[in-house]
Amino acid sequence: MKTTASEDADGSRAAWRAGWIDMLPTMPPTIAWGLVTGVAMAQSGMGLTKAYGLSILAYAGSAQLAVLPLLLSHAPLSITVLTALMVNLRFVIYSAALKPALGALPFWHRFRLAYLIGDMSFVIFMRRSAAIEPARLPTYFAAIGISNFLAWHAGSFAGLLAAGRIPPEWGLDFAGMLALVALLVPMLANRAALAGCTVAGVLGVALVGLPARLGLVLATLAGIGAALIAERFLRRSP
Repeated sequence: MKTTASEDADGSRAAWRAGWIDMLPTMPPTIAWGLVTGVAMAQSGMGLTKAYGLSILAYAGSAQLAVLPLLLSHAPLSITVLTALMVNLRFVIYSAALKPALGALPFWHRFRLAYLIGDMSFVIFMRRSAAIEPARLPTYFAAIGISNFLAWHAGSFAGLLAAGRIPPEWGLDFAGMLALVALLVPMLANRAALAGCTVAGVLGVALVGLPARLGLVLATLAGIGAALIAERFLRRSP
């Protein structure tokens, strides 16, 4: 049965509203992580304009912190870019996971949404997208992506302006990680996800000494492989 224009608009508004509501619990830790990144960049002496320009262009706190010492030491551009790519390689994996839901969109629509992919928004989308009508998934993803973008940049800009005034004992750098762990734990009820997380966690610790965060990339790939193998095995089990 065909939907009317009014019903279509109502459905889009509902998906948009659901995205913002679902992201509300993640906003405080996202702001805190942005704050930490902003403070680090401001204290580097890069300058407010350059620091915030990099923040907008990169939109990736972990990559910004990874390349910051390289930029300040005037390391070769190739090394700096490679380091950022290695740290952010997980977003390639995120993109592959999002393809079933968003892969049919026109190229430029996918291009815009790809910029909004983040750790928090990806986790929320994978957990809640089953409750959203397939036709509304792009709107839902845009809502959680934009809300995450605004929260992170609010914290980042505040950190740039307030550098030196935030006591280190606040432990803000730990807040974002704790929030992500809290979001991931319910997903471990799935045995395949638990297997993947276990493999990734063990390898992540074992390979922590590798340069350019390579250990994180290898652990992520191994965890995904383990989860896929476990899922295939569980499907065959009676």
